[in-house]
Order: sequence, then C-alpha cells, then structure tokens
Amino acid sequence: MTYSPMPGLPDIHIPEWTGCLGLEPTPEMFVAHMVLVFREVRRTLRDDGTLWLNFGDSYAGNPRRDEGFNARWHGKHYLSDKQGETARTRPRRDMPDGLKQKDLVGIPWRVAFALQADGWYLRMDNIWHKPNCMPESVVDRPTKAHEYMFLLSKSKKYYYDAEAIKEPAVGFDFRPPAGSEGAFGPQQSRRRKGNSKTFRGGGQYTQGQSFDNSNTVIRESHGNQPNESGMRNKRSVWTVATAQLAESHFATFPEKLIEPCILAGCPEGGRVLDPFFGSGTTGRVAMKYNREFTGIDLNDKYINLSQKRTSSVQAVLNL
Repeated sequence: MTYSPMPGLPDIHIPEWTGCLGLEPTPEMFVAHMVLVFREVRRTLRDDGTLWLNFGDSYAGNPRRDEGFNARWHGKHYLSDKQGETARTRPRRDMPDGLKQKDLVGIPWRVAFALQADGWYLRMDNIWHKPNCMPESVVDRPTKAHEYMFLLSKSKKYYYDAEAIKEPAVGFDFRPPAGSEGAFGPQQSRRRKGNSKTFRGGGQYTQGQSFDNSNTVIRESHGNQPNESGMRNKRSVWTVATAQLAESHFATFPEKLIEPCILAGCPEGGRVLDPFFGSGTTGRVAMKYNREFTGIDLNDKYINLSQKRTSSVQAVLNL
C-alpha cells in the first residue's frame, strides 16, 4: 500500500507483508496497518461518531539483543501471548530507519498524525496519568507514568456530551498582600487597604476561584465551588489507576478510563465498537451505561474471557 504520513509530505510505499498486527518490522509498517484498520472503522461509523484511541509508547532498543520496535507479541512462537507484554523470545531485527538506540519511537503520535492525514479530525490528546505506574530502572530520564487517549472524529461536527463527563471544580485561594494594587488586568488599578476579596473587570481575579472578563463585580465564592453547580468542563489529564484482573490479560483497561469516552462519545441506546476487544472492558462499561456494543478480537481465549466478564454486568439506573 501507499501511505501518506502527513499532508504535503511524500507518500511512503509499504511493501507487502504477512504477519500478526503488532509484529511489523518497522514503525511505518505498523502505522500503515493501523490506518487500514481504522479506515474500516470509519466506514462503519456514524457520520457524527467519534474514535477514542489509547496508545502507549516504546523505545528503540539494542538490535544485538533483538530489541527493536515492539508493539505487542502474540502467537505460539513466543513465550508470552499477553497483549503488551515483552516476550522472552523475539525475532531478530535491525534497527528501523531513522531511529537510534534509546530513541522514543513516538508511535502514538505517528498513528495520530497518520489518521489525521487519512481524513480523521484529530481533536484532543488526552493524557492518561497513572498514579500507580510500573517502576523503571532508568536514571537518565523520568519514569513513564502516562499514555495517550486521542479523541478523533469522522466529521467536523460530531456527537459529544460534555455535560455527561463534567468534573468537580478544583479551585485555589489567593489573597493579595496589604496595600497592593487592586487589579491584575489593564482596565483598573485601584489601591486597596488590607486583604481584598474582589477585583473588578478586565480578566481580573475574583476571590476564591475565577477571573472575570467583564466590568461587573462577581459575588464571592469559596472552596471548590466556583459556580452554583460546582462542576467544570472535563480537563485533558485523566488520573486513573491501572487495573488488575485475576484472569491473565496484560493490557486491561481500567473501567474509569473508558467511562468518559463512552458517556461523552455515545448517546444512551447507541452502539460502541471496539476492534481490539481483549478482555471486554469496553463492553462492560457500555452495558453498565445502557449502550450496546460490538467487540472484535482475534484471540479465542480473550473472546471467552470477555463473554464471561460481560455476562454479569448490571446497568446503572438513571433515577
């Protein structure tokens, strides 16, 4: 196939290759195959549908130790078939072109930009922050504690329920020193005596929570409630602890990570598609919130596991 990495750049020719997705010899080939997969997803997706795509990254290793690009390893020829786990027996491969030993491969962004070039709207690079991340024996870089959850859409206008995933507002408290000038903004500069609680207009500070762009005085607010609802639009950094599953499946999504994707991206009674279904967490969350789902996976063991995990789900009742 021919794959265009970004608009304006020359196309990259991907040679024919037969094998399991994730075992491609180069990052470019893996990215191209992901483009093909999500072309089929886009074909079946509603015009107002969204794609929520989770990716972690990897590092280019030492070819002498058979540590090249690694997305995931499957199959009887490897000592591990757990998605995302590093296998102890690997095919020997050369370092991919353009990468040096210890380079961050950048797979999440390579895929995101490729999908953007292929017609998807790239809307947000949400960060999955893992407070209980795996330790790493590294001393020349920070320990990795995040992955990406990209939001892409099929069309310019799409379904997105921001109200469904609003989060509690977390404010701050600031008191200017006695005798300070009264306003941060350009519109006013009045000297006040003592600690002031309210500033006026021009993007200036209002005690307790917010800045105001008008010339009106905002009523005082305290604590974590900057307005009557006490909620705000969801931010792009999601702190969610990783999940452990009794059954052997390495890359298990925490349900809390999937919930905002489904609640914001799919209306109640709609259908969610997961083409990499794995242990079925997406299906569990979809059923929990009264959405239908379609799950696809190549591994029979995971299909059986997902059927078991989704059979006991009870929907959340909206009272």
